[in-house]
Amino acid sequence: MFPAAVTPVMTMTDYDAHMVVDIERHDDATVLTVKGMLDSLTYRELRDAVIKAALEEPRAVIVDVNQLSVPTASAWSVFTSARWHVSTWPDVAVLLISRDAQTRRAITGVGVARYVPVHPTREAALGAMAELSLHGRRRTRAQLPPTAVSVRVARSLIQAWLAAWARDDLVAVAATVATVLVENVLAHTDSAPVLVVENYRDTVTVAVEDNSRQPAARHEVAGRGAETLSGLSIVAALCRAWGSTPTSSGKTVWALVGPENEL
Repeated sequence: MFPAAVTPVMTMTDYDAHMVVDIERHDDATVLTVKGMLDSLTYRELRDAVIKAALEEPRAVIVDVNQLSVPTASAWSVFTSARWHVSTWPDVAVLLISRDAQTRRAITGVGVARYVPVHPTREAALGAMAELSLHGRRRTRAQLPPTAVSVRVARSLIQAWLAAWARDDLVAVAATVATVLVENVLAHTDSAPVLVVENYRDTVTVAVEDNSRQPAARHEVAGRGAETLSGLSIVAALCRAWGSTPTSSGKTVWALVGPENEL
């Protein structure tokens, strides 16, 4: 049913010798094979590895946990946490593989399987993935310089990309959101921003990656009155949803806009 050929392991991530994550491509899926111990030392790293794989927007992220040791059942919630972070954008499914029936019962028993289905084999997970659809997504990205010129470049790129996708109606709001997100990266990190823009159905998502692990949060200026708003407060008012998603190298701050947000 499924092609036997797969792309070999692309990268290997070693988390202080406690955990190793092998990454390979199989059809439209990203398959992570996790080896080692899931504990307080590796919880965040595994969560971020799953999130990073999802942000590349495969049809699904499939995690093989057959070689993962989990002494505390509650630690399985790492996969619920990862799925929650990508549930609105890019809304990529996360599935687990475990051939051990007792492990599958443990995952189900702590409620993880409600959000992250667990399958006995890779073939079963790929079969479930085949029912998912991300057709119609258009996505592009650009590395920006770590200087103020990035704001102008980001706005110009958004105008060009959305015009090519016949979404001129959302250029103004998307460019405004990008201005805030890029300015925040330049002001609060030492990163060169990476701009990601996606169109799916009637929505456009603007995302900016940086190398800071500090989550993005709305901050008002104390003592300056209600008329002084943070940039993210403006983003929140302009968009349908926004979020700050951790990655293994920092974070991605994103905002999703639809027709109701047209300026």
